[in-house]
Amino acid sequence: MADIWDRVEHRYAENDGVDIHYVTLGEGPLVVMIHGFPDFWYLWRDYLTALADEYQVVAIDQRGYNQSGRPTGVDSYAFEFLVGDVAAVIEDAGHESATVVGHDWGGFVAWAFAMQRPEMTEALVVFNAPHPRALQRELALNEEQRENSAYARRFQMDGAHLALNAEQLAGLHGDDPVVYERYVEALEKSDFEAMLNYYKANYPRPPYSEDDSPVVMVQSPTLQFHGLEDPYLLSGALNDTWGFFEQELTLVTIPGAGHWAVTERSAYTLPILKAWLQLQSAR
Repeated sequence: MADIWDRVEHRYAENDGVDIHYVTLGEGPLVVMIHGFPDFWYLWRDYLTALADEYQVVAIDQRGYNQSGRPTGVDSYAFEFLVGDVAAVIEDAGHESATVVGHDWGGFVAWAFAMQRPEMTEALVVFNAPHPRALQRELALNEEQRENSAYARRFQMDGAHLALNAEQLAGLHGDDPVVYERYVEALEKSDFEAMLNYYKANYPRPPYSEDDSPVVMVQSPTLQFHGLEDPYLLSGALNDTWGFFEQELTLVTIPGAGHWAVTERSAYTLPILKAWLQLQSAR
């Protein structure tokens, strides 16, 4: 698909003194896309291109990343503020609600947004980020998930950001030289300590236990994609996810795809997403 680097419009929304950079393309119902670690708005390049004929598509830089503000302190990266960033972008874009799409940490922010701001959530789409309650359960009960979450425990350690560099992280996004250079540039503008504050503020810590608090039901229709070869967020967390919804859940599992199925398999996920969005608009 054609690259959209020079086609998007760059804007900033403000949330409690923090500037949130986002790009926008197209007109129509609003679709807001949220990246995870270690990404920036460009993760959604194929989706911006494919959806902009029918929607206003927005892709944000989460706080700490690329051109967005980088507040200090772990508490500044709690879900309360990350959800507020998304709400600020929706309002700045001139809308009252949106379809919210997220991958990895962007997926967890999207889950939190749908549960905390249901009136602003038209629909929810999540890539490779299990429902938080399901991840908590798997960490408590599934030894393999505990072992495969060792990276998150390392990221929660003091000074862990000192081991990160832009070239290393950009290398996670394939071998396209143009994509690599754009990631290096964006990650050099980012704050590695802020990026790991997402884990320190929000990822469960040992000793792991199941969450027995009342379930906040997701009120919006939801489309969930999951690459089954994800080594970080195992597919066991998909089990019983359907119990967390008041409306329908469409679950699409992708054999052979890993954590970045969102880009590596976009030729497969995009037609499904477009058809699903059209179905929601016809409701």
